[in-house]
Amino acid sequence: SSLIVNKIILQYRGGNYRMRIYERSDFGGQMMEFMDDCPSVYDRFRYRDIHSCHVMDGYWTFYEHPNYRGRQYFMRPGEYRRYSDWGGYNSTIGSFRRMRDF
Repeated sequence: SSLIVNKIILQYRGGNYRMRIYERSDFGGQMMEFMDDCPSVYDRFRYRDIHSCHVMDGYWTFYEHPNYRGRQYFMRPGEYRRYSDWGGYNSTIGSFRRMRDF
């Protein structure tokens, strides 16, 4: 399995990153697309909660608090219809960033 991880790292180091976050579950409400890191979800999105997410390219880390602090959630490409799909206890996400090395 370490060979698979190494291939993922090579594929995404300097690769594309694209993710859409949504105000409501099942991709409802306001949507915003990101291709770079976000130290404060509220400052950029105007909401404190992310209820669903579609990771189209790259691997991302969600953080519970702004400035990349608190509980972390590993986000691989795919559709997350509600926060429980990524293992969240609630919908509060304070920041997120692209995973470049792991």
